[in-house]
Amino acid sequence: MSRKYRIVLAGNPNCGKTTIFNCLTGARQHVGNYPGVTVESKTGEFMLGEDEIELIDIPGVYSLSSSSPEEGVAFEELMKPGIDLIMNVIDSSIPQRSLYLSTQLAELHIPMLIVFNMSDEAKKKGLKFNIQKLQSYFGCSIVQTVGSRGDGIDKLKNALAESLLHLEDHDVPKLTYGADVDDAIHELEEWIEPAMTDRIRHIPARFFAIKLLEKDTCVMRLHEFHGLDAIIDAQITHLYARHAITAETFMADCRYAMISGACRDAISFTQERRREISDKIDAVVTNQWIGLPLFFAVMYLMFWFTFTCAAPMTDGIEWLFGWIQSLIERFWSPDIQPVLRSLLIDGVIHGVGGVIVFLPNILFLFLAIAFLEDTGYMARAAFVMDGIMRKFDLQGKSFVPLVLGFGCNVPAIMATRSIESERDRRTTILVLPLMSCGARLPIYALLIPAFFAVKYQAFVMFLIYAIGVAFAMLAARLLKSTLFKGDGEVYLMELPPYRVPTAKSILLHMWDRGVMYLQKAGTIILGVSVLLFIANNYPEKKTFDVDYGAQIMAVASDTALSPEEQADAFKRIERMRHAEAAEYTVSGRVGKFLEPAFKPIGFDWRVTTAAISALAAKEIFVSQLGILYAEDAESAGDGEDEQEPLRQQLRRAYTPLQGFCMMLFCLLSIPCLATLAIIRRELNSWKWMFFEAAGLFVLAYGTTFIVYQLGLLLKIGTNYLL
Repeated sequence: MSRKYRIVLAGNPNCGKTTIFNCLTGARQHVGNYPGVTVESKTGEFMLGEDEIELIDIPGVYSLSSSSPEEGVAFEELMKPGIDLIMNVIDSSIPQRSLYLSTQLAELHIPMLIVFNMSDEAKKKGLKFNIQKLQSYFGCSIVQTVGSRGDGIDKLKNALAESLLHLEDHDVPKLTYGADVDDAIHELEEWIEPAMTDRIRHIPARFFAIKLLEKDTCVMRLHEFHGLDAIIDAQITHLYARHAITAETFMADCRYAMISGACRDAISFTQERRREISDKIDAVVTNQWIGLPLFFAVMYLMFWFTFTCAAPMTDGIEWLFGWIQSLIERFWSPDIQPVLRSLLIDGVIHGVGGVIVFLPNILFLFLAIAFLEDTGYMARAAFVMDGIMRKFDLQGKSFVPLVLGFGCNVPAIMATRSIESERDRRTTILVLPLMSCGARLPIYALLIPAFFAVKYQAFVMFLIYAIGVAFAMLAARLLKSTLFKGDGEVYLMELPPYRVPTAKSILLHMWDRGVMYLQKAGTIILGVSVLLFIANNYPEKKTFDVDYGAQIMAVASDTALSPEEQADAFKRIERMRHAEAAEYTVSGRVGKFLEPAFKPIGFDWRVTTAAISALAAKEIFVSQLGILYAEDAESAGDGEDEQEPLRQQLRRAYTPLQGFCMMLFCLLSIPCLATLAIIRRELNSWKWMFFEAAGLFVLAYGTTFIVYQLGLLLKIGTNYLL
């Protein structure tokens, strides 16, 4: 008979919990080596024989003390009725610290299965476990696994099936904390039991008694216990008088003492412990003099890797779209459905295709980020950057979402939920859009090769990202000294051991990001590209201010001109005619109306409309330029062989200084609408969303204005570096 079970997956951050989740459910979820990746409960389902299992992956926490957003989410999930079993994953290479959470989970009296994950690393450390003794101590089965390789997963499934068969017979470990504490717990139990309502009656009163002694905020908020303050305070005062230590600290000491006793009896070393390789690497990587330059070198190499490896694939995709366009032009006559033909070529191929061309850059950037995360280097980078970030009144924990912002601002803003300080969290959210997200990468990938020589390209890319980081830090300092004043908070960071990342994890991360990018290109960008095509072509101008036909006839009848000079003159006249027609369209009118305001920062009406269109998605900036210049090239060309690549057209129309200012404005300006929406949701405020939008626009315009005007004055970037 088929049954359905509800299982909660719990454990510390970095214990491999999400890897076990993926192994059991087959879900593709990115695995990181630092706190902040899993900030909400995730649910997956799998079949165990004929039984259906619902597996809930709660955030990684060190305890159930409710001192952070992750612990609050974990507590709420564990308080829900209907949990059949808790699967507690621990890092078996550091058992004493990992088992602290296990003691708290055991107090819930819910059947439990403990997974000693990373057993290969425990073996390297020389740790040997007496599993039978540990099982008798915690009253549950223990399975050893290596989740990253899938080792022990079959044994885990067998143990899980066995545990589910004997749920009614599970052992309940009686954890003791000494006579005085046990007496205080028993005293509180007698008061708590009558106060419990049906919604929490499935949790033992003993659990609530312990949490109330610890002054746990989540339990203290439960209305059932609001009348017990005097009783609780009396017991806490009694314990303090006997031991001169707060009950919260005393309970933690008792738990660690129990764990120490259990580990002393059941864990031994098969060899002399030697200094780990990761410690030796950390001596260099986290060194106060070497760590920071090394971090910047790693970031530079990441961008160099992205450009170098993506270039051949980008050229190949560009050729493919060019071939598709030539094929359409060859077999589809301009006289047959000319509007639909133009929409397909100028709107879809040049709009969407112009964005898809940069898919390799996105893939290789996320490949590099995933590799750095999975090896454990990102945690070291956060540690190294902590000192610098504190100079800007931010804690090192803010570094995690800020780095995630290089990929996408939306999940990065959601990752700020791991920051306990509300002031630091708000500050981090507001400065995060200044971190150059992956959506801006196609803009850089278009403009940098167009205006800068190959030897300068990696440096310019690094410089753009560095400018974003610098502005984010300065903005954080300004916000923390004005709107979010307050004392700094202590930040304790875990440095997980270095690990060899699995190809599967890295490739899945890269694949997921690539699919998301293509979905975006096939939906939002396609839709906006069609709208932009309409705005760029309509209304059509029927009567022109200049008689271009007469000019063409004059050039054609001028025998003094050579055939090459005549061809150049024809192209110039055709461009003038097309420019007048383009200015008559919706985009042209909007761009021309705003051009005087944007001219001081080096933008003409085309770039102005592209910058405005990029509000929907930053990649639209590339699409709009592709559409506008595709039409320009088509009107000026004599045939398919005359089509110029977009980069060449931009190089002909603008200077490197203008190209740099385009990137700078896109870096600092208002992010996409999705980012603004997530800011409103996370801060629960329309006011902060509009504040963010206005502030970023002013910052982008002001900074770009200064750079462009100084560049003109000093004649920097007015000549090509190619």
